[in-house]
Amino acid sequence: MRYAELQVTTHFSFLRGASSADELFAAAKELGIEAIGVVDRNSLAGIVRALEASRATGIRLVVGCRLDLQDGMSILVYPTDRAAYSRLTRLITLGKSRGGKNNCILTLDDVISYSDGLLGILVPDVADGVCAAQLRKMADIFGDRAYMALSLRRRPNDQLRLHDLSNMATRHRVKTVVTNDVLFHEPGRRKLQDVVTCIRNNTTIDEVGFERERHADRYLKPPQEMERLFPRYPEALRRTMEIVDRCKFSLEELTYQYPEEAIIPGKTPQESLEHYVWECVPDRYPEGLPPEVLKTVRHELDLIKAMKYAPYFLTVFSIVRFARSQGILCQGRGSAANSAVCYILGVTSIDPSTNDLLFERFVSQERDEPPDIDVDFEHERREEVIQWIYKTYGKEKAALCATVTRYRAKGAIRDVGKALGLPEDLIKALSSGMWSWSEEVSDRNVKELNLNPDDRRRC
Repeated sequence: MRYAELQVTTHFSFLRGASSADELFAAAKELGIEAIGVVDRNSLAGIVRALEASRATGIRLVVGCRLDLQDGMSILVYPTDRAAYSRLTRLITLGKSRGGKNNCILTLDDVISYSDGLLGILVPDVADGVCAAQLRKMADIFGDRAYMALSLRRRPNDQLRLHDLSNMATRHRVKTVVTNDVLFHEPGRRKLQDVVTCIRNNTTIDEVGFERERHADRYLKPPQEMERLFPRYPEALRRTMEIVDRCKFSLEELTYQYPEEAIIPGKTPQESLEHYVWECVPDRYPEGLPPEVLKTVRHELDLIKAMKYAPYFLTVFSIVRFARSQGILCQGRGSAANSAVCYILGVTSIDPSTNDLLFERFVSQERDEPPDIDVDFEHERREEVIQWIYKTYGKEKAALCATVTRYRAKGAIRDVGKALGLPEDLIKALSSGMWSWSEEVSDRNVKELNLNPDDRRRC
């Protein structure tokens, strides 16, 4: 039995998933699962780590995303090619720009506009009128790329529910596919999943009730077990591999493609860069360019031309030139300080004629990696630079990089303590002692805190 788990949530779906990509892919390899579809909620944040785990284990990664729509059920979408992946990223960007922090606002109409090349799986609960309406829309939007998920919920009459969903999908000519809606890689991680659910809902383990998952079945299962659990739906099981075969897109296809920068009329980006370099030479070397620096500059320009990095240098030069024209303090740093071109353009302040610097530490044909020029701007006026970038390039083409929040030890203890209902003074005592503790609280530590029996049990 060949099987791929196409509905896997990693811990990048913050306070929902309870396992990392490394754990999930390692477990999949042990269980004989051929591929994993990572579908974090309204986000592609976890796919880079998933790609690394895929490389390490040899388990195929199917890139996807779970979209929680405002006017319908959730759907899982998977790009079948690179163009479809681009459309998916634009769709998520649209939802994030509407929703603001921690929110993503999308409707089915939005999905229609970006659906070309995407494969969609409806995630229903029960076979009611709402589900029927959603199936009709799915068929209209995705055509033969429309599917409906069959997942166990471990409720009374669960098999009857699956039977009704399967019949409804058949009536609307939408194919079914089996998923397990995975939140963690092995059964023992259920406890952590309950805790993060409590944190997400700002409640305690004693009060959370049915907000937590009602069963502990949301872990990866081997193909044989999935076949045993879904004996009436062999075709839906086989379609997991059908979808894997249809989703040919791989993150390996993505390469460095910097957009064309505004250039001097009639000149290419490389010619524009060289023009600015020679124009700025008198500012740095009023008495003329030293022969050794001239040799270095020509070598760097030749390498920049070969690697087609001129547009990137032009963008950084434009931003720095604006900042300096407004009297905003800025300074380039890092490996860019090895570049004579960056020094002449005013991006960095280290003179290559007085330092033995190696440009290949910054840009190298052997490494074939795009350059990274870090520029610091004075804190009080950094917003002026950001707004200039938005105004110059347009808000649809410029954005701030996202950062993903991770728990530190003390913060994790505080939130987990609240979820477990521990007294505030005990939480403070536990977190304040983290500097000298290992990850596990020993029995001696617990006794020294003079815990009552209930608190000791919870620890």
